[in-house]
Amino acid sequence: MKKLVYTGKTKNVFALDNGNYLLAFKDDCTGADGVFDPGMNTIGLTIEGVGNINLRMTQYYFDKINEAGIPNHFVAANLDDTTMEVKPAKTFGKGLEVICRRKAVGSFYRRYSDYIEEAADLPYYVETTFKDDAKGDPLVTKDGLIVLGIMSGEQYDAIVKLTQKITKLVADDMAAKGLDLYDIKFEFGYDANGDVMLIDEIASGNMRVYKDGVYIQPLELNELFFA
Repeated sequence: MKKLVYTGKTKNVFALDNGNYLLAFKDDCTGADGVFDPGMNTIGLTIEGVGNINLRMTQYYFDKINEAGIPNHFVAANLDDTTMEVKPAKTFGKGLEVICRRKAVGSFYRRYSDYIEEAADLPYYVETTFKDDAKGDPLVTKDGLIVLGIMSGEQYDAIVKLTQKITKLVADDMAAKGLDLYDIKFEFGYDANGDVMLIDEIASGNMRVYKDGVYIQPLELNELFFA
């Protein structure tokens, strides 16, 4: 038996009898006016099969993450019904996004263009933002997260270390396919003991990837990735 506990923009969440949860991937995509944009917070269109492709990439990378011994919530994926079983985890606050940047592009470059060239190398730079559509997903520092009671300093340090490790894993894998990962977005939670783990998905809409210096749109990236 499963019970719907949360309806999200791109996934629904169900509680299972065994204490785990089931994530049901949708074909709904963020964007506006029928144009797909992974950076937006509103649903703009539906693309048949995109949920299954996102799950395939997520399963692919969680398998590699498990092989590397990195703590995460993944249990199993079912591509036939586009669902993923995961272990229970609490989110930090109302949701926190963790971005790891290898190149100065996007919002990072817009903020700091007075001090850095576009696409300059970054040393696996990690930053955190609140998931808050109305406030434009504001940046928050380590000290801010501690002061607000959202996490401990130890949890923050663990997130940074895991983020950099997972990003290198994905970047090395992308490089083997002739692709260059510029940045990637993750979400972390914690278990009953307060131990940090990677949660949510790892899909093309959560990363910025280039090939021969040209940005690859997420839907095109899916085609290249599984070619």
